[in-house]
Amino acid sequence: MTLSIRNQLPGTVTAITPGEAMATVKVRLDGGQEITAAITREAVNDLGLTEGSAVRTLVKSTEIALSTAPVEGLSIRNQLPGAVTAVTSGQAMTTVKVSVEGGELTAAITTDAATDIGLTTGSTVVAVIKSTEVSLATV
Repeated sequence: MTLSIRNQLPGTVTAITPGEAMATVKVRLDGGQEITAAITREAVNDLGLTEGSAVRTLVKSTEIALSTAPVEGLSIRNQLPGAVTAVTSGQAMTTVKVSVEGGELTAAITTDAATDIGLTTGSTVVAVIKSTEVSLATV
């Protein structure tokens, strides 16, 4: 299957916490970072996920926010540090490529936001991603 989602980082499931309808799945990315996905319990079962399962984390570029530093006091726990490798600006939207340990992410943010926080090649950033926006695929 070919997907339009460019952000695909490989990892291994380290923990699954089931809830009534949803579950949180912690994944240790191949680069060493940890990311959490909030998916349905049905999806956990359908994918056959257990601790040790190899997965790919999938995130649409429009669901990645960028910060110039780690953010405290925020309910979003997925914060991956990296460095900007490319900035492609348009009138309304800007595409920002970010090198993180173990791969690369692409964020689509407004051009105003990219300008306001001064993003340029080499900038240090933190990719901020809600757990509900992380999908998982088995390998």
